[in-house]
Amino acid sequence: MAVGVHLRGAQQFRHRLVLSTLTGSPVRITEIRTDDAAPGLRDYEASFLRLLEKISNGSVVEINETGTKLRYKPGLLAGGRGLVHNCGTSRSIGYFLEPLIILGLFGKSPLSITLQGITNDSKDPSVDTFRITTLPMLKHFGISIEDVELKITTRGAPPEAGGEVHLKVPIVQNGLTAVSWIDEGMVKRIRGVAYSTRVSPQMSNRMVDSARGVLNHFLPDVYIFTDHYSGQGSGNSPGYGITLVAETTTGCLISAEAVTYDVKQVGSEKQSPLLPEDLGTHASRLLLEEIKQGGVVDSTHQGLLFLLCALCPEDVCKVRVGKLTPSAIRVLRLIKEFLNVQFSIKPDPATETVILVCVGSGYRNLTRKIS
Repeated sequence: MAVGVHLRGAQQFRHRLVLSTLTGSPVRITEIRTDDAAPGLRDYEASFLRLLEKISNGSVVEINETGTKLRYKPGLLAGGRGLVHNCGTSRSIGYFLEPLIILGLFGKSPLSITLQGITNDSKDPSVDTFRITTLPMLKHFGISIEDVELKITTRGAPPEAGGEVHLKVPIVQNGLTAVSWIDEGMVKRIRGVAYSTRVSPQMSNRMVDSARGVLNHFLPDVYIFTDHYSGQGSGNSPGYGITLVAETTTGCLISAEAVTYDVKQVGSEKQSPLLPEDLGTHASRLLLEEIKQGGVVDSTHQGLLFLLCALCPEDVCKVRVGKLTPSAIRVLRLIKEFLNVQFSIKPDPATETVILVCVGSGYRNLTRKIS
């Protein structure tokens, strides 16, 4: 297998493979957790590789016996309908959603896939965050969000999961649209959803009351929906959590969330899950912190924003974000490696934000069917 790009370590595993698939560049990754007590690929990373094989034709994956070396030769992005993928219980469905949204836009045919696993956990963005914050981001890049759908069929909390969501992503016909997105505006309202599964419906109400107790000091227009699941739609484990999103006068969406953790994940000391009141308060404070940071997206969505800008036509893209996260910085380096797009980074001392400017790579969906 020809080797295009050689990378080391396990950081930004998904972004590496997404960019490799989009550009058609074979990639070799070595030294995957060689210093770890349990070296090699994790089961959720292997699951992501299987997912890539499902949505593409002709991809080749080679992994050594210890899982510390990987060779990946991307195939043709095919998309597909009626696909099903079990995401397992190590990482939530959110771990797989962001790559699927990007890759689905540039497939040969629209993507329609059912994902099974954990819908809400503390490691990855929840399906609620994707539905109310991530998908609306796409309209800034010229994508009709009426054609994008994320439907939550069943909730699934850790550790036993049991959740199921259905994702539909249309293909981009003529490429993305370059953006100049630097006006973050002022927060005009806050919305959210408090979910509970296999516990009392009062858990959701308690989270809502505590969140409003914090947020109403700053804004009167706060409405948080309650979403209680029982019976067949409640998954296999009890759980509850809350997702909040602030909408600004210019249409920016800033989100934050808090989810009760699984007792088994807390280590040797057995601790009780956080109370609903504590979760509501914690999520509210996280949201206020994200708003304070500034920018047109929250810290979770920085990497996705930069990737979309890099895939735009050969025109100037300009965006404003808050403090750059370590993950976003690594994504910028990968974009330079695979797409040869370099961002100009200029701090704005007046607002303590950062303005990033780039010229898009001119990426086009060459696999789509031409009618």
